[in-house]
Amino acid sequence: MQERKLYRRIECADGFSMSVQAHKHAYCTPQSQDAAYYSEVEIGFPSAREELLMDYCEEPQNPLETVYAYVPVGTVTNVIAKHGGIVEGEVPPGVAPLKASRR
Repeated sequence: MQERKLYRRIECADGFSMSVQAHKHAYCTPQSQDAAYYSEVEIGFPSAREELLMDYCEEPQNPLETVYAYVPVGTVTNVIAKHGGIVEGEVPPGVAPLKASRR
């Protein structure tokens, strides 16, 4: 039995952070352990309310303590870009790993 891959929580340049997961037990497409590309992923426990994600929020009344199901990878990429890029962590295949620019 293959152990599921857990991606390290991402932190963006402006301090925003979230978990981005994709594996056979996550809310993602495809629901596969080792897909070469995911078209939708699961977001979990963002550090702040993010309007671009709210359509996918399981508990809109408590957006920091819940998961966001089947979020299109383009939306996730837009969130990462909005917050200045990734300074730490990793994303599943299909999500653009936009790194923060160095100044």
